[in-house]
Amino acid sequence: MLDLHSKVHSIPIPKRTGGSWLQSLRAALWVICFNASLLLVCMTQILVVPFRYLPIPGAREFYEDIITLTKASGGVLFVHLTHFFAPTTFVITHEGNEENESLFECDEATGEIVGLKAPPRVVLMANHQIYADWMYLWCLMYLMRTHSEITIILKKSLKHIPVLGWVMQFFRFIFLARSWSADRLYLGKKLVSLARRVQHVGGRFVLFIFPEGTLVSPDTRPASAKYAEKIGVPDLEHTLLPRSTGLLFCLRTLGPAIHNLRVMDVTVGYPGIPLHGYGQDHYTLRSIFLNGIPPPQVHIHIRYYKIEDIPIGEVSTKDSVGRAEASVEEATRFDAWLRERWVEKDRLMDTFYREGAFRQEAGQTWTPPVKVPIRVRHPFEHLQAYGFFIPVMAWHAWKILGFGIHKLVYT
Repeated sequence: MLDLHSKVHSIPIPKRTGGSWLQSLRAALWVICFNASLLLVCMTQILVVPFRYLPIPGAREFYEDIITLTKASGGVLFVHLTHFFAPTTFVITHEGNEENESLFECDEATGEIVGLKAPPRVVLMANHQIYADWMYLWCLMYLMRTHSEITIILKKSLKHIPVLGWVMQFFRFIFLARSWSADRLYLGKKLVSLARRVQHVGGRFVLFIFPEGTLVSPDTRPASAKYAEKIGVPDLEHTLLPRSTGLLFCLRTLGPAIHNLRVMDVTVGYPGIPLHGYGQDHYTLRSIFLNGIPPPQVHIHIRYYKIEDIPIGEVSTKDSVGRAEASVEEATRFDAWLRERWVEKDRLMDTFYREGAFRQEAGQTWTPPVKVPIRVRHPFEHLQAYGFFIPVMAWHAWKILGFGIHKLVYT
């Protein structure tokens, strides 16, 4: 386990000393655990595919429930792996608190924080520093009890990765070619399908999107500067200028269809990265999980926006994909609004790199920083990452099949 007082995380990865046999053992165990869980989840998903098409009462609902359960296992898996192989702690601040007197859920017996209160349906937008961002955000959703309802927008090439790509397709993640002319109709249909499912089933909904589109790095920094020059605005120092087209399309499609949808604006900071440094120089998936050198803390600042307070323009309540397209004036207003949010993020990141923590500015109201270790709520949940639900699933499948066959034969 990493000593939380160690400064190894602040040393750039190429300058760190070679790993010990203990690190090699940790890496081997992590690979075994991750792949075992992935295979069990994938096998479960494949086994229930026939229920999606069987003309038996309850079969389609059973399929949907199991897919949701496997997605929950994915969220628990990352909490489980972080708990054992790369322990760290969230440091959470929250800006504005009009709707929740208390942001956190506490265990009545111990007083420990076990959950984070949040709106049930959100589009989560965040800055993007390292490839582990989405894993830590999935762990954050575990705290919010929405880890089974996550949809992530990813590169199209990822869907072809054996096993992992298949699992993500079952999870209904959205894979884009990063060409708006090619992606627009596909994205619109996927979003409409998600919205209809939320309308039909109710419950929770989370869509992840990184408006910067990629990590902050020496390769992407010049592209952001060039884009800033093109649109006539100053470039940012610690984040990339966001691209607004995809996020605006998502909000215009989902906003009218999903009741009480919110935008969850998350800013993430990792200790040890120097001013004007790059996250990937200090934290990669390999260094975090295989070498066992995670960030000692993951700082999270949260702010929520109501859809009606965001300038997304006039939107029809009909679910026609074409109606999600904004006019030039609407797109310009939204782009300015989103860019203003990223200027605020850039100031937050500047303070974080200089002082090691996010600080509120004059006129803002924040909750005090609260530390929440990333770990499962109950020891039994460790088993959820490895398909403990399979016997229960088999029993319910048998009941559905038995009832369905009896009905087909005797009616």
